[in-house]
Amino acid sequence: MQTLNVGAGRTDEEYKASEEHRRADLRADSQSDANYFFWAAGLSALGTGLLPLRLNLLVSIGTVDLLMFYGRPLGTLYPLAVYSSALLWLLVMLGLGFAARAGHRWAFIAGIAIYATDMLALVVTFSIWAFGVHAFFLFKWFQGQKALKDLNEASVLVPEPSR
Repeated sequence: MQTLNVGAGRTDEEYKASEEHRRADLRADSQSDANYFFWAAGLSALGTGLLPLRLNLLVSIGTVDLLMFYGRPLGTLYPLAVYSSALLWLLVMLGLGFAARAGHRWAFIAGIAIYATDMLALVVTFSIWAFGVHAFFLFKWFQGQKALKDLNEASVLVPEPSR
């Protein structure tokens, strides 16, 4: 069904102003949700041992935990493998955060895919608290990609000026 450019007694200017306000709100929401990539990067540094203080009870990366459990046969390469994978995770989250703040929806979708996959590793390692933190980030990133989708649809549906 096609909607007409008729609002409950609104003029064209009021309608355009409300649509512009809606687009600004969607843009702000997506950027706010993109900031959670930076939180995820910081918490991953805190949970994997990249920082001097390590807090892996609440925050943990499942793939790094699996590498820590099963990577011992690597011998002398073991610490290098663990810390380089943790650093790679941190850099990927930072990169996705900058891409998401720039308005790229694919960054949110990639973050969702990466974290959903990592949640499987968290289930294997029985990290229930970290699973919950991952679920929170997934929720926020889903909201961010949805806001960008709605923003793109709203930008396409901008009415032409009346004559």
